[in-house]
Amino acid sequence: MELHDVWFVLIAVLWTGYFFLEGFDFGIGVLTKLLARNRTEKRVLINTIGPVWDGNEVWLLSAGGATFAAFPEWYATLFSGFYLPLLIILVCLIVRGVAFEYRAKRPEEQWQRNWENAIFWTSLLPAFLWGVAFGNIVRGVKIDQDFEYVGNLWDLLNPYAILGGLVTLSLFTFHGAVFAALKTLGDIRERARKLALGLGLVTAVLALVFLLWTQADNGDGKSLVALVVAVVALVAAIGANQLGREGWAFALSGLTIVAAVAMLFLSLFPNVMPSSLNEEWSLTVTNASSSPYTLKIMTWCAVIATPVVMLYQGWTYWVFRKRIGTQHIAEAAH
Repeated sequence: MELHDVWFVLIAVLWTGYFFLEGFDFGIGVLTKLLARNRTEKRVLINTIGPVWDGNEVWLLSAGGATFAAFPEWYATLFSGFYLPLLIILVCLIVRGVAFEYRAKRPEEQWQRNWENAIFWTSLLPAFLWGVAFGNIVRGVKIDQDFEYVGNLWDLLNPYAILGGLVTLSLFTFHGAVFAALKTLGDIRERARKLALGLGLVTAVLALVFLLWTQADNGDGKSLVALVVAVVALVAAIGANQLGREGWAFALSGLTIVAAVAMLFLSLFPNVMPSSLNEEWSLTVTNASSSPYTLKIMTWCAVIATPVVMLYQGWTYWVFRKRIGTQHIAEAAH
């Protein structure tokens, strides 16, 4: 296996980790309106991700940085062609981080309500737009012979990509509901489990259509295996949630995300960004990659740094592993 193939796999792993972790993160943000009945319960939900949300976003920075360094042509075409949706995602992530930090800085109800609304919308929009973006990457976009995107915004809003956005939005919200059931106590925990059932059923229908569509257009034997794993894991997650096995439900919903993202990257390889105008104009792991020397240096850096980062983040989750409930929210906090 060549180094550019290795880095394609590593970038796939980084995106998978990002969607696994930021998936329930976004889901919790959406659930602040769908699940929480009052200000105290919103605070409970926000506190479940309070210690970890910023660490989850490190995976996005790593995925973007690795793409820039390992596949500069891919990075350039992607960020120029998808400029507006990626800018919206970036603005949402900035506002979302500010909302988490600023919400409790002042006691006025309107101040806190405005930041809570910001958390909801800046969680919902990226959850949808990431699906739209990856749907277009897998489907193929208008790339010319100079590897430049020549389409427009409306070309990105095609039925396949929009369905992909609905899948990521529903899947992340389901993942968040399962996480909420795992991390909370009392009535909010029970309602999270009930809501997860409905979300899981909607997600199962949308995901099955999207993954079958992907398999029919771009799939092979390996992607078919990933499709089956994703569907089985999602059904098992719904079942585990109904049985009250919240740990298993969360692990299985996470496996659903892992298998679904793996299927997309398996369907994509050896392309990194197919051209819908001419197959010969597609960006591949070969023509979009950096020099072997650059990839070699990157590999050594990744071997040294990645285990340290993963150990630290794992330790963070262990420290903040306990459940919380409304009884843990001080009156002054809301």
